[in-house]
Amino acid sequence: MKHKKKLYGLFLFSGCALFSYLIWLSQHPVKIVAVHQERHYSDVLVNNFPFTDKGKIDWWLENKGILKEKYDIPEPDSEGNYTVSFWDFGDGYVETDGYDRLCFDDMKPPLNCINKNSLMFVMNGRNTGLSFWVDGGIYRVNKNGKRVRFDYD
Repeated sequence: MKHKKKLYGLFLFSGCALFSYLIWLSQHPVKIVAVHQERHYSDVLVNNFPFTDKGKIDWWLENKGILKEKYDIPEPDSEGNYTVSFWDFGDGYVETDGYDRLCFDDMKPPLNCINKNSLMFVMNGRNTGLSFWVDGGIYRVNKNGKRVRFDYD
């Protein structure tokens, strides 16, 4: 019985600590570290991005005007197509490993790459409309402005 109480207390303490940590992290604003753009494709390097799919999409919807004003993204082509990729800046800029890092041509090597840790892709297509590619699947915005979720196939 005494063992069960200690185990229950440990789980309760761990749960409270984890919850407190997540609340603490969620209070830190998203920090845009850098933006790299090539034609109609934008790579946005961030710290403190929201955890949940809903949080990520809501962040985009709330901040798309600021992104346009401050960074001139997205930059659609003549048909309205664009892609904005959000990446975790993590360890910062690193050297290429010659294999699986995302490197930027607009920077001089050797520190012009990041470790690939994608957070969200925002795409707008003439035929598909606005969509968000996140961990939980693909969300498309329908004509009524409602988000519809699709699984990755």
